[in-house]
Amino acid sequence: MRFAKPTRSPVVALWLALIAGPFWPVAAAGTEPSDGAIAPAVESFGSLIEGELGTPPSFESRSSLPLIALQSAAESELGVPLYEQDLQRPEIGFFLLPQGLIYRSYLGGPKESRMAAGIVNIPDDSTLWDATIGGRLGMFRIGNSDPIRPRGFQVDVEAAAMVRLDIPEDVDVRGTDYRVGVPVTWGNEFSQWKFAYYHMSSHLGDEYWEDHLGFPLFRQARDALVLGHSLYLTDSLRLYAEVGWAFYCVASEPWEVQFGLDYAPRVATGLRGAPFFAINGYLREELDFGGGLNVQAGWAWRADATAHLMRLGFQYYNGASTQYAFLPFHETQYGLVLWYDF
Repeated sequence: MRFAKPTRSPVVALWLALIAGPFWPVAAAGTEPSDGAIAPAVESFGSLIEGELGTPPSFESRSSLPLIALQSAAESELGVPLYEQDLQRPEIGFFLLPQGLIYRSYLGGPKESRMAAGIVNIPDDSTLWDATIGGRLGMFRIGNSDPIRPRGFQVDVEAAAMVRLDIPEDVDVRGTDYRVGVPVTWGNEFSQWKFAYYHMSSHLGDEYWEDHLGFPLFRQARDALVLGHSLYLTDSLRLYAEVGWAFYCVASEPWEVQFGLDYAPRVATGLRGAPFFAINGYLREELDFGGGLNVQAGWAWRADATAHLMRLGFQYYNGASTQYAFLPFHETQYGLVLWYDF
């Protein structure tokens, strides 16, 4: 065991007190010095020790003070409660794994990374179970820490698997699209920008291929760059548009355009929730800049601490298939869907 070295400050203070204070009278043998002679030296020594070491801290708790004393005491005496420390964080800073997104995912976007599950009916085809398993999370932010109305610069990551199951056909997998990307976003509570990279690839389900051996394969793949802009007209209504260009593409063409509007609660709703609706248009060069129109409406709930959004509602889609392995085929969808956005 190693002992800590004694500090020199008390020793120096004691030496100064002995040489700076009044000299003590020497008492005769067998007698004691008077209190009046010792008192000045003691006071001088005590003042130097207090000045050198500081006033010892008071360990009296807040709860031990009477209510009147708490009301009249200075703020410095009461201290700062622990639950107020979060309110004193700097307005602008560097935040790792922040809550909330500066540029939020499009509510009506058919290829956004999120969690979703719905029963979709396509007349003259089948009743399908469309599900998306994935999400989008912030990696770091230079800005504020507000999850509801974030400001600054943020880098996100996204990934999702978008699967379609045929319910009448023993819930066989028809196809799955995979998406992964890195959105770089910046903006404030009114205007936001996004520059992103994403990879998308489509895969036909094995069961469907075995049952439809003559089905043409459209194994589409894209590595694309995207520039997008969104603008809040009110606290709940947002307009957006983006353009994408693929520097590598298979069974598709480079250019795509996406635009629409979202109306959803931006702040916490509690249990009662609030209405939402969304309209999205997605145009693609390989379809001669045709594509699909997606319309959603229902009820939404926004979380307080994380700003996550859960929605339950109806969806109508008309256009090219949302499963890219079936992209040349036209679909009209009617569905009841549950969505969850991070």
